[in-house]
Amino acid sequence: MSGTSIVTLPERAVELLGGQPDDTTLRRYLHGLPGVDAVGLEQRAGDLGTRSIKTTSKAWALDKIIELIDLTTLEGADTPGKVRSLVAKALNPDASDPTCPRVAAVCVYGDMVPYAVEALGAAHGDPDDGEVSVAAVATAFPSGRASLEIKLADTAEAVAHGADEIDMVIDRGAFLAGRYGLVFDQIARVKQACRREDGTYASLKVILETGELTTYDNIKRASWLAILAGGDFIKTSTGKVQPAATLPTTLLMLEVVRDWYRATGEKVGVKPAGGIRTSKDAIKYLVTVAEIAGEEWLQPHLFRYGASSLLNDVLLQRQKLKTGHYAGADYVTID
Repeated sequence: MSGTSIVTLPERAVELLGGQPDDTTLRRYLHGLPGVDAVGLEQRAGDLGTRSIKTTSKAWALDKIIELIDLTTLEGADTPGKVRSLVAKALNPDASDPTCPRVAAVCVYGDMVPYAVEALGAAHGDPDDGEVSVAAVATAFPSGRASLEIKLADTAEAVAHGADEIDMVIDRGAFLAGRYGLVFDQIARVKQACRREDGTYASLKVILETGELTTYDNIKRASWLAILAGGDFIKTSTGKVQPAATLPTTLLMLEVVRDWYRATGEKVGVKPAGGIRTSKDAIKYLVTVAEIAGEEWLQPHLFRYGASSLLNDVLLQRQKLKTGHYAGADYVTID
């Protein structure tokens, strides 16, 4: 994942859109998409959320959840020491159980990237290979209210410092005002800023902030727009706005990446973030991914959980399966 090479996205977008990706062409394309049946979407999500998982499958599911977590700290009070502690937990989530897998990535602010890279050392790398990536939020996270020049500099600096993945935020105000060409251009430009000196590109996750987009139709349009402009992942939320990730919203985004794959043969990832705190809820997302996009999406370069507290609950559930009882509150670290 960390060695992703860019494809000729503007040319592909022009071909699919039938013209340049300006406001008029994008509006015609995005508003020509079939509308979302909100009742049907929520009913399908509710049905998938009731699926039961047997004990043997649950053990697999808990380990899979850990492998797909972006362990996150995004607070103004973050320090190098806190980041090092987070990395230690990412590498060794359960000190009492060497069979416990590592998480996929640690997600931090851009200025914390060097500390995360240093702390990971030789374990810094592709989560598909059992290593841990560094993800950095960028582009004036979480508001996105900054000039394009600042957003590009923010991105380029994080990549130069060793970030493997960039989580950018779209300009929701521009999107809601129908300025689709501007949003497209910013995503495409940020993707270019993800370029490394060796010609490879950091993976780009595009945060839609679904809680501010109001309607499922808007979420669907924003998902298509992000993919057209070059996003490697579409991500629900910053975690700073409520509602954040929901199962119906994630299901809808999974339908978009499934349809994109059927149309182009290209796979795009999905990352629900914010509000997923329990193993029970996380398992619902696993089931939904497998049912909607397919089991091949259950790998780090195609699906992630953005979470800060989910890991602790998963570790407690793993302990329960192994011993038959829940561990005490001091079993897990408070990260």
